[in-house]
Amino acid sequence: MTDPRDAVLADTAVSALTAQLVLTPKPGLPDLRDLTERTTRADHRALRWSAKALAPGLTAMAAAARRTGRPTAPLRAELGSIGRCAEHSLRLAGGGHRGALWTLGLLVASAALDPSATGEGIAETAKRIVAHTDRTAPLKATRGSAMAVKYGAAGARGEARAGFPHVRRALEALAAARAAGAAEAQARLDALLTVMSSLRDSELLYVAGPLGLRQVHAGARAVLEAGGTATPAGAEALAALDTDLHRRGWSPRGSAGILAGALFLDALPTRAGT
Repeated sequence: MTDPRDAVLADTAVSALTAQLVLTPKPGLPDLRDLTERTTRADHRALRWSAKALAPGLTAMAAAARRTGRPTAPLRAELGSIGRCAEHSLRLAGGGHRGALWTLGLLVASAALDPSATGEGIAETAKRIVAHTDRTAPLKATRGSAMAVKYGAAGARGEARAGFPHVRRALEALAAARAAGAAEAQARLDALLTVMSSLRDSELLYVAGPLGLRQVHAGARAVLEAGGTATPAGAEALAALDTDLHRRGWSPRGSAGILAGALFLDALPTRAGT
């Protein structure tokens, strides 16, 4: 029988993903502006629908972790199996969120393993889970694996193996922006830009190459160095970055998934993330 706490963790994760999706304006990423555009309106609605389709899979991941009780190799394999089923559900619901599923699935499972853990502790537990190899995973090339071979980019798996350092940085940026008096939306945008300023996003590498990735890093840093999105100069730099990314068709999706992970940890009852 499923523990009610597992569904609560899953719902919290889905809410975090939805909050990330509706945050506006996000440079090069889907946001509420899409709902007024004929070409992207249906896509944005599909993303919102598919976010909700993750709830059963995330609940199952939490239940598996709570039942196992430790970050073991069998748990790693079970989470991988559940994740692949959840990916199938995503495709049926319209697609998207694969990177966020990886991040949120591991964090949800880790939170279920230790309900009293802080954000840092949860990230550390996720690191211990992925230290095990999922021997049941199909052997097939992905964009992430191709970028790892070509450019040495760690990708989503490398982020998890390192204990989600960019999730932690996003949490720190959230706290700093709030302390400085920024509105919640601006604090979340600053957290996103903090991730974008240094994450070696494998999806972005695939589309834009290393020079494009460095350009995105520089654009995100320019917003932060101008004082963040709460300042006029920062808002102007954000608009310029957004225009440039949409014109080029570059979408830093990996950063969006990391932000969703940070918002999930931020929403947990401990409210501790560093």
